[in-house]
Amino acid sequence: MRLWYTLIGYHRLVLFAELAAVSEQVGATRSRSIKVEALAECLRALADDAEPDALAVGVCFLAGRVRQGRLGVGHATAGRLREVPGAAEASLTVGEVDRALADFQRQRPRRADRLRPLFGRASADERDYLLRLLIGEVRQGALDGLLVDAVAAAAEAPLDRVRRALMVSGDLPAVAEAALRDGGEGLQAFQLQVFQPVEPMLAQSAPTVAEALERTGDAAVEAKLDGMRVQIHRDGDAVRVFTRSLRDVTAGVPAAVAAARRLSARSAVVDGEAIALGSGGRPRPFQETMSAAGRASIFLFDCLFLDGRDLTGEPWSERRQALTRICPAALLVDAVRTDDPEEAQRFVDETLQAGHEGVVVKAADGIYEAGRRGHAWIKVKPALTLDLVVLAVEWGSGRRAGYLSNLHLGARDPAGGFVMLGKTFKGMTDEVLRWQTERLQQLATRREGHVVHVRPELVVEIAVDGIQTSRRYPGGMALRFARLRRYREDKRAEQADTIDTVRRLHGRGGEAETPAPAEGREVELRKGEKPSRRLGA
Repeated sequence: MRLWYTLIGYHRLVLFAELAAVSEQVGATRSRSIKVEALAECLRALADDAEPDALAVGVCFLAGRVRQGRLGVGHATAGRLREVPGAAEASLTVGEVDRALADFQRQRPRRADRLRPLFGRASADERDYLLRLLIGEVRQGALDGLLVDAVAAAAEAPLDRVRRALMVSGDLPAVAEAALRDGGEGLQAFQLQVFQPVEPMLAQSAPTVAEALERTGDAAVEAKLDGMRVQIHRDGDAVRVFTRSLRDVTAGVPAAVAAARRLSARSAVVDGEAIALGSGGRPRPFQETMSAAGRASIFLFDCLFLDGRDLTGEPWSERRQALTRICPAALLVDAVRTDDPEEAQRFVDETLQAGHEGVVVKAADGIYEAGRRGHAWIKVKPALTLDLVVLAVEWGSGRRAGYLSNLHLGARDPAGGFVMLGKTFKGMTDEVLRWQTERLQQLATRREGHVVHVRPELVVEIAVDGIQTSRRYPGGMALRFARLRRYREDKRAEQADTIDTVRRLHGRGGEAETPAPAEGREVELRKGEKPSRRLGA
């Protein structure tokens, strides 16, 4: 790939257009090696940039975000900015774009017209890339994971060291700076420390607990609480609490602070959930936890650091033992250690009957892979499905350029018409993309920029994690983590689920139907009662 620079004396500045081109290339190929090679070449150029912050800024852009976080630019504003007459040729540097966005962030109130000068200097490709960055729609596959590999390749550093540095710092730009400027020695400076939040470990998915156990072998089956993920750090009497996005929320979760001070340890870093509970100890809807985190209950499930010792490289079984030693039993997330699918399923039934959303199966010998969906944690939870109608669709970008991709979904209103509930581009195979691009164009009624409005005739089966309150859509509700299951060509639009059905689901917390317990076993959990096979009880 040809790298573009503007020269200042003997120095060079990477153009923003180069990052746009790299992003386009990465999104257009399925080859991970080609993606990594393109990103690594761009990172080397950024490391040689005359502006000292260019590498850190460029890493954020390549990861699909801006350093300033969310700037309040929505689709409507993006549409207006897209119409600003731009430049014929690319001239913006990476640093110039970052400074312009920083200036915009400082402005009060923020008005989209203040971004017009920046867009007026941008070429067509730069404008498209910048808009996707601002509205969070840079889709080019596992971005941070690819960049970790690219940093290792660009710096010629061991991949495990780069991953380890990112795990304990949670700061990809800083890791890239250290690796490309100081090599292995720079990476060694990253150590797990109390009050330095760690990227949380994530879980893969499986449809059944039996399949999850096939992957893990000897494992723990742990209740999956639908709350706010919290990482609690304590050193003496000092406590800080971080969210899964590493935001400090200590002041807003007094229960987490109190829980930390109940630990029998001088210093510790523990992983857990803050969750709102209702009558009988049943969990309240996710949004109630988020809106009333100060009154949430705290439950812990992992220990990453204890009295000066980093435990992230130890197996789950040892981390659980460490947590059990220092944590009151009432604060432990319920779990059972087993490799028996029937015993595991009984625990799943108990957990669902208690109102929780599912379980996480954790390999007994699995280490804590921060920031990754490793094979050691596998979540299993029932899916809620709805038959909805396609109201509009958006043209895709990157690898999906040329395809109609992002579906606008609506429920049927018995009074007439449809009520939009959200969008999804997830769950689509290449075959589905080709088919829906042809079919939806046949149903097109009008076009607004990249959005194609269609006759509401196609019914799709959509899996969701729940229904949540939202001001974004006219029905006051939105789908949570929607993904396409299949097109229901056997159904007409008038047979789709109604908005009344969605309201009923929302009224009970947007939960999937709780399945009956396994045959032959009666499950009845009273207030305060815990499953009998709970670990650490």
